[in-house]
Order: sequence, then structure tokens, then C-alpha cells
Amino acid sequence: MKIIYKDGTVADCPAEEVNHVLRHSTAHLMAQAIQRLYPEADFAYGPATEKGFYYDVDLGDRKLTDEDLLAIEAEMKKITKEHLPVRPFILSRDEAVKLMHERHAKYKEEHIGDLPPEEEISFYQQGDYIDMCVGPHVTYTNAIKAFKITQQGGAYWKNDSKNKMLTRINGVAFASQAELEQYEKEQEEARARDHRKIGKEMGLFMSDDLVGKGLPMFLPNGYTIWQELEDYIKGKERKLGYQHVMTPCVGSVNLYITSGHWAHYRKNMFPPMEVEGESFVLRPMNCPHHMMIYASRPHSYRELPIRLAEVAHDFRFESSGTLKGIERGRHFCQNDSHIFVTPDQIEQEVKQVVGLINDVYKDFGITDYRCVLSLRDPNDTEKYYQDDDMWNTAESALRTVLQDLKIDFTEELGEAAFYGPKLDVNVKPAVGSEYTLSTCQLDFCLPMKFDLKYIDAEGKEQTPVVIHRAILGSLDRFMAYIIEETKGKFPVWLAPLQVKVLPVSEKNNEYASKVTTALENANVRVVLDDRNEKVGYKIREAQQVDRAPYMLIIGAKEEEAGTVNVRSRDTGEQVSMTLDEFVAKVTKEIREKAH
Repeated sequence: MKIIYKDGTVADCPAEEVNHVLRHSTAHLMAQAIQRLYPEADFAYGPATEKGFYYDVDLGDRKLTDEDLLAIEAEMKKITKEHLPVRPFILSRDEAVKLMHERHAKYKEEHIGDLPPEEEISFYQQGDYIDMCVGPHVTYTNAIKAFKITQQGGAYWKNDSKNKMLTRINGVAFASQAELEQYEKEQEEARARDHRKIGKEMGLFMSDDLVGKGLPMFLPNGYTIWQELEDYIKGKERKLGYQHVMTPCVGSVNLYITSGHWAHYRKNMFPPMEVEGESFVLRPMNCPHHMMIYASRPHSYRELPIRLAEVAHDFRFESSGTLKGIERGRHFCQNDSHIFVTPDQIEQEVKQVVGLINDVYKDFGITDYRCVLSLRDPNDTEKYYQDDDMWNTAESALRTVLQDLKIDFTEELGEAAFYGPKLDVNVKPAVGSEYTLSTCQLDFCLPMKFDLKYIDAEGKEQTPVVIHRAILGSLDRFMAYIIEETKGKFPVWLAPLQVKVLPVSEKNNEYASKVTTALENANVRVVLDDRNEKVGYKIREAQQVDRAPYMLIIGAKEEEAGTVNVRSRDTGEQVSMTLDEFVAKVTKEIREKAH
């Protein structure tokens, strides 16, 4: 593929840049189509993205419909067939401002003012469309073969909520039609797995703008899963010596001033509430509360490590555009813990945390993940607590532990917490981009800020080190992950409905009721569907909507023999066995948490 640089040089496109150039060129193509259809449009930014592109456009009061997006896409296809040459040119700053002013491109004109004085201003033109851009681009519009507009949304100019909300139109572009078709198949699969869709079908959770965006509510089925996850992780923690606590969902502003969150994290917090002369906020995390629990009494080195844990309700003011069901909300529950240790206990405790992560991932069959050592960016003096010695000590300590444990990891600058480095375990979900599920953070900062102490073997006061860790991350996000991985077909122990009893006719209802009672007495989550419906309909509903792992078909034959016809959700196989045999089978799977 030939590309053209801003100085007019034409060359073969390097293989690693093909997709980027195509997608950036397609953003220009879309903008040209929009300009033809809506001459009043004023364009802001239009970059390439990982799999596509977008353009932020000011369309005045016009609201685009799905039909409008299809019309834009059709116009784009028309332009590609016109075989328009793409030509770059460079202007002086004054000439560039004049050109943008003449074309009523106020966003581009403002953008020129943001550029360094010494930077040259380059443009690309195709037909009647001119865009300010550094390139490179394809040489002719017909080089763009496969694209699709995917959605529209909103975006503030310069990502600043004080500025005007623009229309952001997104699309994807690929080098071939086959790649586009493969992408569309993947998107279809992603839609089928979307936890919001499955959550609605299975009655797991809901949201309503009257309650508030990003504030999901768990319904009985969803809360059953949530409780199972809570019981599961607390059981694991108790065996490792964790002590569970409960702390309030609010804290005084002074608490977060002391911790440093007010200085470094305030923009992500809900605004303060003024009550009786005091300022309170909904807490974004639990560490300050746990620091205060530790500080409430003296400690000896003999007590350490002290492992405090809590499944805690937290609140963060995420922008509305980032909200995604229970994967990312403004309220969530962290599987949080803070471990207070002496410096020589760091390696053993981090090792135990990593062991717990591995144990949990094995239980859930999680294998697609990578480990990241998240470090501070030394140049970012706003985000991070300023203490070079502390950071060097903490980063070196955590890096050494990971190396000693022979954990494969990459290092990423600028991803640390404001108070210390961390190990992030990032999973690649079935839907969307990777995100952090588990984390283990090393903290020399907050213990100093809260003046935490313990008495060492020589009777001297020392400051403990704190390990922050979350194994499931937030229960909400972990649940979203499991929903999308399993398509809502949870393992038996986690399924909100474990068994559904389906009598063939009303004549079998009495025996079906006895079967249901026997399962209830064995603490199995079971529902009797005695509606006057055909059994085939009941089976489809139990399998496709309820996603019950087991369906028991009860007919005259089963009633006469005192058996049950067991149908598996996952295999579709039907096996006849006694009721006692089935109760033993399903309770064993629940007890062993088979997956």
C-alpha cells in the first residue's frame, strides 16, 4: 500500500503501520462524507484507535439517527469510488489560521493556537475536503476497502466538561473485507456475551436513572451469586488468618486529607456533604478506615502480620461515558484487605497473596491473564506522593519479591497508586479490552501519614509496611467477568437456579413436588415449574433463559419408578437415576465447587 507523507514523499507503507494509516485515512473519509451531507458541520479531533477511528463533530442542534449513520457510510463508499487523490501541503501559522477561519473551522483554528510556535502546520486535501493533520495517509481514497460506522456518542471538546458536548462518531476499518467480516463475527459474539444483556435476561441486576447512573441494583438471582462469591472469598481468607471487619461508607474530609486522597484523588470522589459544621464524603476506598482500626491500639511485632479484610461498599464518580453495567459503576464492593507487616515479612506475605490469587484463578478456570508491575511516573508530580527515597525503596522491594517468586511480569510507568507501586493482574475478558481483576500494592506512605507504629524486639517504635490487596477486585466486576466468560452458564455451585423440576403434565405435579422438597432439604436452589405448558417449552426456557445446570423431567415413567430424568444444560444428555443418586451428585458438585 502506498502512503504519502506531509512533505509529499510517497512510499510503501511499513507493515506495522498499515492499520493505523488506513484508520486515520478513514477518519478523513468519514469527515468528508459528513461535510457533504451536513455542510454546517465543524470538525474537532479525528484520530485512529486500536481497531478503528472516530471524529468529534459539532453539528449544532442536529441529532443523528441510525439512518443518518447509514447515509454517511453510503457517502463514504461513494467517495472511495471517486478515486480522489490525497495531497498534503504546509502553511505558515498565519496562513493556517487564515485558511481555517475562511472555512469556519473554529475548532481547528483554536487547536492551532495550542500548538508550539515552532511547529509547522500541515494539511491534507482530498476533493473539496481539507483537514489539518501530520499524516501520513493513503494516496487515493479508493485504497480504503473495508470500513463500517459502529456507533455515535458524545464527547466534550478537549475532554473538558466545561466545553461544548460534540457528537463523536465511531467506526472501524481494516485492510480487507475478510478482516471486517471477522470483526463483525467477533462483535456478534461479544453482544451475545455482554453481561448487561445476560443480566437482564436472567434477572440478575437492573439500573434506573431515577436511582442514578452507575448505581446498579442486584435482583434476587444476582444477589445470590454475589453472596456466593462473598462467602467463597471470605472462606479462603479465614483459612489464611484474615480478620474481617466492617466500616462505614462515609468518612470525614479530614480523614482523606490525612491519607492524601484529598490531594491526589479528589476528582474521582463524590463532592463533600456538609453536616453540623463537618464535611463528609462517600468513600472511594477503604484503606484510611483500616489504618484507623490499626491505630486504635498499641501493637507488638509478635502480632504482625495483621490481616484486616472487608467486602466494602465504595463510591467513585466515574464519568458517564465510562460506565458499563456492573463492570464499571459509581458504586461497587471491593474484596479488600490491608496487611500490616514488618519489612522482613514483605516477601512472605506477598508470596501468600500471589498464592491466593493463583488458587482462586484455578478454582474459576482463569488462564488468560498477565502480570504488570505498575510504577510511578517520576515526572508526574501531581498524581504521586513526592518522596523519592520511599518510592525507590518500595519499587525495589516489590520488584525483588516478584523476581524471587519467578513471576513473569512487565513494568508500566504511571500506573501505580499515588502512595506506592503495585502488582496488577490483568485479565483478557471474552468481551472488550483487558482490565485489572486482582491487585497487590506495597505501601510505605500511608503508615507514615497515619503515624502507625509497632514495638520491635528491642522495645523500639517502628513503622509497619502495609500491603493492600484485592483478590476478586470488586465483586461486581468479577461477577461481570464470570457472566461474560460463561455466557451466564455458571457452574452449579454459583448458579442462582441450580435445578429446575419440570413435570410433563399436571398428573405428575405431586411427585414433582416431592422431588423439589427433597432438593430444598439438601440446600439445593431449586424451582418447580408446574405451569400448564408443554414440557419442550419448559426445557427451552430453563436452558436458554434460566440457564439452570440441571433439569429434572418428571413423567409417568419416573413417578412409577421413583426416579428422575436428569437433563444436563451443558451436554444436553439425559440420564435416569434415583432421586437419592441425583441429590448426592449435585450436592457433591456444589460442595467441591466444580467448574
